[in-house]
Amino acid sequence: MIAEGMRGAEPGEIPQRLCVVAVELLPVVGASVSLRSNGMPVRLSASSEEASRLAEVQATLGDGPCFHAARIGAPVLASDLTDGPDVLRWPVFAQQATAAGVQAVYSLPLGSDTVCVGTLDLYRDTPGELHDRELRTAQLVADVMTVALMALHRGEDNGPDGDEPWLSGLASEYDEAYQAIGMIMAQLRVGADEALARLRAHAFAHNRTALEVAREVVSHRKKFDRD
Repeated sequence: MIAEGMRGAEPGEIPQRLCVVAVELLPVVGASVSLRSNGMPVRLSASSEEASRLAEVQATLGDGPCFHAARIGAPVLASDLTDGPDVLRWPVFAQQATAAGVQAVYSLPLGSDTVCVGTLDLYRDTPGELHDRELRTAQLVADVMTVALMALHRGEDNGPDGDEPWLSGLASEYDEAYQAIGMIMAQLRVGADEALARLRAHAFAHNRTALEVAREVVSHRKKFDRD
C-alpha cells in the first residue's frame, strides 16, 4: 500500500501522500508531518485540513506530544486526551484537540537514534492504544517518511549551490512566521524567545494559530506594543 500510494508522486508530494497512506493503514482519522526547528516546528504536510490545523495548534501552544517526541527522540503515545495522565500532562492541548474531535494522538520521531529531524503525528477520534502490529506499521510509515525527507534533502530539488529550496517550497508559509518574530523583536526590543512567546500568547488568547497572527504582523495589520 505504501508503494502504491507513492506511485507517480513528485518528490515534494511524498510527505502528503505518506500521511494519507498512514490514515488508510491505521485506526486514525488524520496524520501530519512536522520538521523540527528552533522555536516552532515546521508543519510540512498533512492528510487533511483538520490534521493540518491540529499540527498548528501544537505549534501555537509550544506543547503537546509532538514537542515531547521530538525532544526525547522516542514515540509518545497519548492514548486518551479525555481523561487520565495525558490530560494532566498537556491540559491545554488536550482541551483543544478534543474540541476538534481528536481524543488520542500518537507522535513518532523521524530521523535516527541520534538525530531527530521531525515527527509523524497521528490523530484518532476515539481513545485507545495502538496494538503491537499497528505500532509496527506506524513505525514503518515513519521510517519511510524519514527516507523520503532525506532523499528530498539530497535530490534534484536542491539548488545549484547546494541550498535547500525544497524546504522553502514545501513550507514557505513559515518564512512569514520567522519574519514576524523578527518584527516583534524590533517592536518590543526583546529577544527571539520572548518574541515567539508573545506571538503564541496573542494567538492563543484570540483563538488563532501562530501562523495566522504572523501573517497579520507581516502585513502590518497587527503591531505589538511595549507594555
